[in-house]
Amino acid sequence: MKSYNPENERVKRQYFTYLKEARRHSEASLDTVAKALNRFEQYGKFRSFKSFHFQQAIAFKRHLANQAAVRSGERLSQATQYGTLRALRDFFHWLADKPGYRSHLSFADAEYFNLSEKQTRIAKAEREQPVPTLEQIKHVIQALPASTDIERRNRALIAFTILTGARDGAIASFKLKHVDLTERLVRQDAREVRTKFSKTFTTWFFPVGEELSEIVEDWVTHLQKVRLWGSNDPLFPASEISLGEGHRFGVSGLKRAHWTTASPIRRIFKEAFEAAGLPYFNPHSFRKTLARLGEQVCQTPEEFKAWSQNLGHESVLTTLSSYGSVPPHRQSEVLRDLGRPKEKTAASDILIKQIAALVGEARR
Repeated sequence: MKSYNPENERVKRQYFTYLKEARRHSEASLDTVAKALNRFEQYGKFRSFKSFHFQQAIAFKRHLANQAAVRSGERLSQATQYGTLRALRDFFHWLADKPGYRSHLSFADAEYFNLSEKQTRIAKAEREQPVPTLEQIKHVIQALPASTDIERRNRALIAFTILTGARDGAIASFKLKHVDLTERLVRQDAREVRTKFSKTFTTWFFPVGEELSEIVEDWVTHLQKVRLWGSNDPLFPASEISLGEGHRFGVSGLKRAHWTTASPIRRIFKEAFEAAGLPYFNPHSFRKTLARLGEQVCQTPEEFKAWSQNLGHESVLTTLSSYGSVPPHRQSEVLRDLGRPKEKTAASDILIKQIAALVGEARR
């Protein structure tokens, strides 16, 4: 059975270069596009893209709707279908203008990959995601052992994540020099740290508890004064794998090198939450925890703006819309409180005006 088409592979390579160099897409985004194209090629038995007809797009949509997800075994979600079809639409739209394909394809043909308006709304609907409470996170950290270097690293890793709200990709690439214990901050320097959109910014430790700060400070001090590591060494080093008893490979200590991906970090989180008897929350969910905490503790727009910037957001709307959704149980509490008579103060009027000004500024 045919497993690839050389002509298709050449044009796909050109498209990936375009996405990476011109559209500035990440490697993860390229992988998603490659997966979508492969799905379509497999369905069409790897026929040349030149033979594409809009009827193929219509038939493929029906085919995709009946496919099962590998992990769950259930039919692909509307969101997965939408993402796959959008990637194909963009590809064929790009291809229709390329030499050798103009006479075979039209821009309008690519539009047949669109889902219906109803399906698109379902696919793009935001769903409530579980978010850990600060108390749950502290429980997990307190339950972790800390007798070996590996255990100390894992405990400090989780404490550092809630203390800074840093993304797991950035955490995997931090060096010791990026942390300033005196100023209680971490410098997310995009020249050396894998930040989102290669953005450089400074994060001060969030006020989530001195016990968490002490765990991180003890870890940094341990690396510097006990392990004698320098400023360019990793803040959270990878595990050293070696051959042990019974000729089996296992973790033997710390490796003086960074993790190449964030996968080991997510695995540490998963094991820590399971050991504490709690459902797994990934590192990114901690950012939502901090966003919700900010909504509770910040009393002025300036305070919330500073909190938002500390998460790396340029606009408070990003924090509010992407991270700061009010959970249903809290939503009901707020609405009940709003129904009770309150004394209106001049300060509340000023606060409302300041929030409106910030929102208006963000929309411009």
